[in-house]
Amino acid sequence: MRATGTGDGGRYRLLGAAGATAAVAGGWAVGTLPAHDPWGLWVPHGTTVTAVGYALAYGGLTVLVVAWWMYGRTGAGVRDSLVTLGWWTAPFVVAPPLYSADVYSYIAQGAMVLEGHDVYEVGPSVLDPAGPGGDAAASVGGHWTDTPAPYGPFFLILARGVAWATGGTIVPAVLGMRLIALGALVLIVWALRNLAREHGRDESAALWLGALNPLLLIHVVGGVHNDGLMTGLMLAGVLLALRGRWIAGSALVGLAMMVKSPAAVALLFVGVVVGRAASGPVVRRVAKGLLAPGLVAGAVVVGVTFLGGTGFGWIGTQSVAGRIHTALSVSSDLGLGLGELLRLLAGTDPDPVKSAVQNLGLLVALVLIARLAWQATTGRTEPVPALGLALLALVALSPMVQPWYLLWATAVLAATVSGGRAVAAVTVLSAALVYETQPKGSTPPYGFVLAALVCVAGLMLLRRERAEAGRGHVPGQRLPAEAAVEADVEADVTRAR
Repeated sequence: MRATGTGDGGRYRLLGAAGATAAVAGGWAVGTLPAHDPWGLWVPHGTTVTAVGYALAYGGLTVLVVAWWMYGRTGAGVRDSLVTLGWWTAPFVVAPPLYSADVYSYIAQGAMVLEGHDVYEVGPSVLDPAGPGGDAAASVGGHWTDTPAPYGPFFLILARGVAWATGGTIVPAVLGMRLIALGALVLIVWALRNLAREHGRDESAALWLGALNPLLLIHVVGGVHNDGLMTGLMLAGVLLALRGRWIAGSALVGLAMMVKSPAAVALLFVGVVVGRAASGPVVRRVAKGLLAPGLVAGAVVVGVTFLGGTGFGWIGTQSVAGRIHTALSVSSDLGLGLGELLRLLAGTDPDPVKSAVQNLGLLVALVLIARLAWQATTGRTEPVPALGLALLALVALSPMVQPWYLLWATAVLAATVSGGRAVAAVTVLSAALVYETQPKGSTPPYGFVLAALVCVAGLMLLRRERAEAGRGHVPGQRLPAEAAVEADVEADVTRAR
């Protein structure tokens, strides 16, 4: 039986909006509140309000996740999906920072640049507590207080502008950074739709997984993470390259790199696009693909670095994040476990062992990325879907992994791949990883338990849909999770033949 996009879509739109509103209402009590808010808006409350806040935050988040999952099966069109995105995004616009304190680092670093501090040598603790950005610096997470900025000069230019316009006052500064995040969301939506068209995919399916995704809503809009800006610029750059405007596309990827360095992976696949479109001998095509986009992006990087006035210290701070252990990093967990085991058995220092395993993980990721780029070069796969898989490999094998890092790959795959195990995996993980972090930004053990339970539930649902697809009971509108199931069924039928 085919679901009706208007009726069911409207119901799930309202359900998701209610969930988002409840999650934000809870966040006013238990979000990542600043150490001091001179306006008195984002302040701690008593035990009863805090308990109610947690109930609202987790209950609302669960309602939003369920509404998102079901909305993807209603057959809603592009226009309805955009309206739904507006409804679900609106509550997060006025929320205090949720699920992370990173936005306070952004504001403090912007104030540091404004005051002439070297953000690539010192951390936010150098700011005067009574001066601009002082409240933001006091609100930064403990391990980031004395940590140099790992972000590129383009993002620091934007953060400096926000700090200048708001004087670093907490509420307007956070809202200013959120305006940048909303701009990034608009860019992501535009790029998703156009990339889907380029690859013959359903635009509404791309929007469902790539923009309506609750992991994106809570971490890019609610948490104000700059990963949204990096992703939007990266997607736009790849899209322009596909349309033959590779110089502008390479420049946008260069800007994305000046937000966060992982966007450099996209430059490799832009090179593949350029090389495949070039004419002449093979050597000339390969050389153009390898060199031309890199020269353009390199010029942008140098220009933005000089414009920002922050110097090239960002090159040396790209490894600072790897010093912080996150339980989602497989290589860090394996390295830590092996290091502790050797410490118990042989009394060796566990840190070099952990570092070696982390480096091995990155090496494996680079090998996989190179293989995917070669397959795209030889025509065995398309460049942009290969980019999505490459980013997925990078996230899985990085020494530091946060839940929102999954969005790098999810956005690319949402626009370019209609099914398969990779799309099924990011779909289930998108629903699960929203629980990994508390609204106040910490990572409690029960968060992993909740995420694991959602993974199991998601896999069971996909398995049931696969069985229904095998019996011919697939809903009329194929969207990401369902398309993934259908792709697996088709592959099984092909092998059987």
